[in-house]
Amino acid sequence: MNNIGNLANQRFSNLRVALVHDFLTACGGAERVLEVMCEMFPDAPIYTLLYDREKMRGKFADKDIRTSFLQKFPKFFRKRYKWLLPLMPVAPETFDLRDFDLVISSSGAWTKGIVTRLNTVHISYFHSPMRFAWDVNGEYIMEQKKCWCVRFIARFILNYIRLWDKTAADRPDYIISNSQYTRERVKKYYGRESEIIYPPINNKTRISEQEPEKNGQKPKESGEEKEKFFLIVSRLSPYKKIDMAIEAFNKLGLPLVIVGKGEQEKYLHSISSSNIKFLGWKTDKELKEIYKKARAFVFPGVDDFGLAPVEAMNFGVPVIAIRKGGIKEILEEGKTGEFFDTSTPEVIADGVRRFMENENNYDKKNIIDKAQEFNRERFTKELEEFINRTVHAI
Repeated sequence: MNNIGNLANQRFSNLRVALVHDFLTACGGAERVLEVMCEMFPDAPIYTLLYDREKMRGKFADKDIRTSFLQKFPKFFRKRYKWLLPLMPVAPETFDLRDFDLVISSSGAWTKGIVTRLNTVHISYFHSPMRFAWDVNGEYIMEQKKCWCVRFIARFILNYIRLWDKTAADRPDYIISNSQYTRERVKKYYGRESEIIYPPINNKTRISEQEPEKNGQKPKESGEEKEKFFLIVSRLSPYKKIDMAIEAFNKLGLPLVIVGKGEQEKYLHSISSSNIKFLGWKTDKELKEIYKKARAFVFPGVDDFGLAPVEAMNFGVPVIAIRKGGIKEILEEGKTGEFFDTSTPEVIADGVRRFMENENNYDKKNIIDKAQEFNRERFTKELEEFINRTVHAI
């Protein structure tokens, strides 16, 4: 057990704690947050709607994972769990959480809807309000590329889900938002107030690991430096707008490396030119080496926070991002990266060009220092303080 786990275990040793997470079927920013929560509460079981051991690649393998009844469905449906959508609202309500004093739900959609007993404190950490039900409802339906009758039925299902979602958002005793952007959406869609605790980055790199600058001068460009590439690390999902970035780099002809897996993978391969490489899923150790070689990180989609850009900044890598969502709370234009205003190929390409014009003015140390504002120690300290206040308030 590490120091984070030891400290939290000592402070909350008298509490019976459970963690609840939407899905353990892919590795992303939400799962990184859950990892730190597991370090804080090493004895807490994890309740989740679906668990795919193969796709999690060893993460949480040593934890007590308790799945919903959805796990009993045939593998065909578990791999295509959009078909289980009508059953999703029921699944978190069936978890038996009577034995716990504190339940922390890690929610991007469903787990805020758990039902707890009167004396159990339920804190929900919101990665996002249910995006496909509120922000991009119509867009989500069109992206499914089904026949008109299926889309027609889907609209009724989503109406039902929105009603459930609004009711479910009233169930947590307290809500934590992962950014100001999320906080505003929680207030708009659910009418609830929340406190902001920014997510923690995974890497612990310091400026000492980077190539030092001598007498204020940047190191001379080596052969390896010339081969640096632009980088995207993301789930390959439609709302991430990876296709728009690919079209921009098709036009620019600059090297772009994409790390990640997702439902759009085949399509994205089909529209990519030879200057774009897909590396699939990578371990944290492999990803660390990739970050070190990146020229800039490209972030084309609107997200509630965006851990991957911050992890890239932790290696001194500037970020080129859309001027929307949680990234606006992270990025300082001209200092840690560049913004563009819409996710269209032409506008993204213009953002890349502006970055290249300003590239020599970036200071790696400033970028890393900004990333370190989102370190694990800060996250655990703020979450522990929040739990101390709220548990004693009920």
